Amino acid sequence: MAETRLCFAIAADPPNRLDKALSRDVPEAASLSRSRLARLLAGGAVRVNGDVADNPKARVAEGDRVEIMLEEPSESHIGPEDIPLNVVYEDGELIVIDKPAGMVVHPAPGTPQGTLVNALLHHCGTTLSGVGGVARPGIVHRIDKDTSGLLVVAKSDRAHQGLAAQFEKHSVIRHYLAIVHGVPEASDPRLRGTRGVSFETGNIMKVTSGLARHKHDRQRQAVLFDGGRHAVTRARVLESFGTPPALALVECWLETGRTHQIRVHMAHAGHGLVGDPVYGGRRKLPLRALSPAGLAAARDFPRQALHAATLGFVHPVTGDQMQFTSPLPMDMARLIDALRGAVRASNAPGKN
Repeated sequence: MAETRLCFAIAADPPNRLDKALSRDVPEAASLSRSRLARLLAGGAVRVNGDVADNPKARVAEGDRVEIMLEEPSESHIGPEDIPLNVVYEDGELIVIDKPAGMVVHPAPGTPQGTLVNALLHHCGTTLSGVGGVARPGIVHRIDKDTSGLLVVAKSDRAHQGLAAQFEKHSVIRHYLAIVHGVPEASDPRLRGTRGVSFETGNIMKVTSGLARHKHDRQRQAVLFDGGRHAVTRARVLESFGTPPALALVECWLETGRTHQIRVHMAHAGHGLVGDPVYGGRRKLPLRALSPAGLAAARDFPRQALHAATLGFVHPVTGDQMQFTSPLPMDMARLIDALRGAVRASNAPGKN
């Protein structure tokens, strides 16, 4: 059976066991669970610096080169579905999609149908890359179900490997727009005292931590400062709403790309996303900061207010620099209009 080789390097401060280091550092696009990594180790499919590594307790060092031999996936059991797609760009190697909020990227036990992968199988036929496995053909990265915006999907295996390498090196440009509680500013003494939070020139907030699954809730990510996958998020305020400011439109960009990264980092900084049911984004707003209409618009927003607005990468085959932008979806644009109107109403003559 044909095989595909997955290559990556062990990052700084590795865990003291090979299996734990692999689990931390294997590219997320490969979608390799801990149990599958354990089977690959036991089967001799893992090499470290050219030598077969089958002892999960073996030591590794920063910079060690890892190769994992993956059998090409069997034919996908996922069925194509005629679901409309907003295709931003497409060629023979890759496709860029503007995903609506509410669409799951790939099938899972709770959502076996109606996903982006089902739609892509109908749109692209059998041309999607198989490197990600039968459950995730072509998927190089993900955005959450209730996050809208841009993502790139590989149509060929060489595109998949080339894009995955860029995500591993953190060279892909990913900028998001979010509406958050409060206003993250360098003048806030609370933020200056929050571990992992710092500020750079231009009032840019930087959040640095490890991220890992929460010990007691496997659906959540937790901020760690000893272990976890290294994660860095930056954010700057574009506009604030309310008197005094109660909400803000922020631009966030990822140095790394971990599960729920923006959502959990902004919540850690005390600026959770409006509408986020997992990380506390439905907290109470100060009643006098906004008009009743503005308060209601924020309170009733049905999802995390997060949109993947910019995506940039080097085309893995042609070498061309590619960059795409997506306008705010209608629901977020309407929320911002309501907040702007609420600010004007709260500042109108005769208002206290």
